[in-house]
Amino acid sequence: MRSLFTAALLSLTFATAHAALKTEAGKYNVDPMHSKVGFEIPHLVISSVEGKFKTFSGTLTLDEKFEKSKVSAEADINSIDTSVDDRDKHLKSPDFFDAAKYPKMTFVSTAITGTPESFKLTGDLTIKGVTKKVTFDGKFLGTVKDAYGNTKAAFTAATKISRKEFGLTWSKMVEAGPVVGDEVTISLKIQAAKEKAEAKK
Repeated sequence: MRSLFTAALLSLTFATAHAALKTEAGKYNVDPMHSKVGFEIPHLVISSVEGKFKTFSGTLTLDEKFEKSKVSAEADINSIDTSVDDRDKHLKSPDFFDAAKYPKMTFVSTAITGTPESFKLTGDLTIKGVTKKVTFDGKFLGTVKDAYGNTKAAFTAATKISRKEFGLTWSKMVEAGPVVGDEVTISLKIQAAKEKAEAKK
């Protein structure tokens, strides 16, 4: 009897959790006021530098079949922010992003696999004119209506890339190794608002 009760309780818990993850299909625009596009890169081998892009935009098209959903986004390179002005100027220079020539970083999804709770988002990432296939590990957090009746969706995702593969090759050597490491962790915390025309349907 106890095992039967335990099984029933577990089933109820799973069903409740699954039901709580609501997904409302439609086109959503990224809300930069409630989102973050961040990165982290090794510095002097033993530590790291964190930063973000303050200006970005994107769309999330949620399909009733989650794996058919799509994501596209871009970030303004000139909005890079590591909390140190001189470092930010260097990152915008030809040594790194060359913002004057390549002002945008873009991502366009090509496939989504897995479940909303644990999915892989694959797409084309373009930095400094170089396009590479990358895969984010993500978690969809569901959709909900805000205090004004607007439908919001949210997800988190992260991936690691080699900056050198995108032409960001500058570095200097010190006793411990390179001043700037190669592997960059990109992290997304995204909230998006459903388009009004979609919300009325």
